[in-house]
Parts: sequence; structure tokens; C-alpha cells
Amino acid sequence: MMLAAPALDPALSTLIDRVAERQRADFGHMVSDTKDDGSLITACDRWSDATLVSGLAELFPGEGVLSEEGQKQVPDSATYWVVDPLDGTTNFAAGIPYWAISIARFEAGVPVLAILDVPPLRQRIVAIRGCGAWRNGKPLHPPSIQSHSAGCASLCSRSIGVLQKLPDRRFPGKIRLLGVASLNLVSVAMGQTVAALEATPKIWDLAAAWLVLSELNCPVSWLLREPGGIAAGTNLAQTDFPVLVADRPETLQRFMPWADALLA
Repeated sequence: MMLAAPALDPALSTLIDRVAERQRADFGHMVSDTKDDGSLITACDRWSDATLVSGLAELFPGEGVLSEEGQKQVPDSATYWVVDPLDGTTNFAAGIPYWAISIARFEAGVPVLAILDVPPLRQRIVAIRGCGAWRNGKPLHPPSIQSHSAGCASLCSRSIGVLQKLPDRRFPGKIRLLGVASLNLVSVAMGQTVAALEATPKIWDLAAAWLVLSELNCPVSWLLREPGGIAAGTNLAQTDFPVLVADRPETLQRFMPWADALLA
């Protein structure tokens, strides 16, 4: 039986609440800029990143922080944090109310605590290695024991091209492009989709979702490289971790031809 929902460190919860509230207040009022890689950024991204990084450093002294808008080298501390302060900036800037705050604590190169906060939905997903996962305090159950009448599958904007590579094969699902890498992946763990294919997720996109998927027994296929056990000092600014995730092994195999096409 799954354990009762854990109580997060109250100060950590307060920090995340503060950032989520600011994001809700700024939503619909932000002008975006374009970063060097072509992705969007807003003043709220920068404020959220700085607030989370400084807050984590104060709450957990000696534990490094890797974040999308800040330090992108793997910290040399035994325990460290990986932060995406606002995953889904394009949605946020366009007035689409779907984005997330993604935070994961790493030990021995793998996440041991994951927090995915979805400010517009006021939902918080928490996972602890070896203990399970919860949404707003209620336990999440493995999707393999659930039914999927809709059969939706998530693609990202950069993986949609696989449909053209296999024009003679029918894609085995109803396609959804949610625009938020972390939530695309975790949608499988929550039973919202049966599979998700991400072409270019960075470590901060997937860190929290990875643990949620693991705790709910979702098979994961890393298509080029695994994100675990990366050496301290490694710069991950330009490193992608293309991945296919599914609700159960047979689903993973059914979608694998499109994952293979992604790398072809």
C-alpha cells in the first residue's frame, strides 16, 4: 500500500508557493524576448529562476543548483538541485494557461525528490524515490493498471516530424502537443496519455518528471544517452536527452518505430 503523502519542508513549500503566485499574477502581462537558442524568455522566467536558486541555496547550504536560466554545470556537491523555473514559456507568453515549475533534488546522480507545480491548475505533484508519487496529497497509481479509452499520445513540436518519416504507417494514438516538456512526460505517469516522445529535452525539463515516471513504473527508453550519473562540472547547456516514455512495456514497443524515426 502506498504511504501517506509526505510533508514537504514548510520553507520549501513556501518558496514554491511564492514563485507560483508571482507567475499567476504576471500571466498575461509579460513581454517575451528570444534567447540565443531561439526559445522564449520573460522577466518572470528570470525572476523565478533567481528566486528559486537563491531560496534553495539559503534553505540547503552546501547543495549546488543547476537551473535553466542560471548555472548549467552539474554541481560538485554530493546533493544538488535541478530547476526549471517556468517550463512552458511559450504557452505562458502566449496567454495559454499551462506551464510548470520543475524542481528535483539529486543524490548519486539521480533524482530522489521531485516537485512539479502547475500554477494555473493549482496542482502540485511530488515524488520521493522508493516511496511513490502524489498529486495535491492524493496518491498516484501506476498507469499500467488504468484503462485508456482515449489513447492520447504526446509529441513535442520537434518530434512531430516523425509522422512524415513514416507516411505509410498510422500513428498509434490521438496526438496531443501540450507545449510543456515536463508535463508532456508526466502526463503518461498520471494516466492522461499512453506515451510521450520528446526530441530535445534538457536535464531541467525532465529531472522531476523522470522520478515521477520511475515511481509509477512507467518504462522509459533514452534514445541517445541517459541523464543519470553525469560527472560534476559537465556543462549541460547544449545536451539533449531524447526520450520515449509509455504507460506499459507493450505500449513502448508499439511507439518505438516513431522513436527510431526521430533519430534517423
